[in-house]
Amino acid sequence: MPVAEVNGQKINYADSGGDGQAVIFSHGFLMDQSMFDTQVEALGSDYRCVVWDERGFGETPVDGSFSYWDSADDAVALLDHLGIEKAVFVGMSQGGFLSLRAALAHPARVAGIVMIDSESGAFTEEQIEGYGAMFGQWKASDSLGELGETVAGMIIGDPEISKEWIAKWEARDRSTLQAPMETLLFRDDVTDRVGEIDCPVLIVHGEEDQAIPMEAAEDLMERLSDCRGLVKVPGAAHAPNMTHPQVVNDAIASFLSEI
Repeated sequence: MPVAEVNGQKINYADSGGDGQAVIFSHGFLMDQSMFDTQVEALGSDYRCVVWDERGFGETPVDGSFSYWDSADDAVALLDHLGIEKAVFVGMSQGGFLSLRAALAHPARVAGIVMIDSESGAFTEEQIEGYGAMFGQWKASDSLGELGETVAGMIIGDPEISKEWIAKWEARDRSTLQAPMETLLFRDDVTDRVGEIDCPVLIVHGEEDQAIPMEAAEDLMERLSDCRGLVKVPGAAHAPNMTHPQVVNDAIASFLSEI
């Protein structure tokens, strides 16, 4: 995999190439660029698909604290590295957090956004306490065991796909999770600024998502100035692009052709 040394980072990425509209895919917390394999396979012949590992995940290292505004800058710096002037940002969960911030900080670089099970808000104090305790256990445990299965069930919800990711999580040095965890827990709330985003946005959300409820997606839809719809994915948890790829791929393809 190629590495882009940009924005003070060494970002691991893959680029399908081609002359089509550029689409940059940003993964969720605990995941990596491979979570979008089925999207790249479906869309890569018509669009230039860029996937990347965000700080602290996959093969991209993390060195110190950062914010999702920094992650947004990382994504735009990667586009610079690849000579891409403007791209559609597809973000799942924390990938959506950074995509919104990219549109706010670099509006000329964002042609559109697809938000997959994401939101504009921040955690409550109760959520920070609960998730903080869970991640503390995650880092301290020799084996993830039941905790790994619980988290995989929340994010993925498919036993076979979950096995693959649990094996990845078990193999990693979990001490590297500290900075990304703090970024997730203590992110700022950009809800009041969502109305400033003027590019077209599509929202895709699993109906069984326990991490970010459907109400958050519906609220985001109402606040956006150019929302092209909310696609509700029946039976899907937090990562419908992996568990229900056909529904998600069709929705993304329709959105890309429309804009």
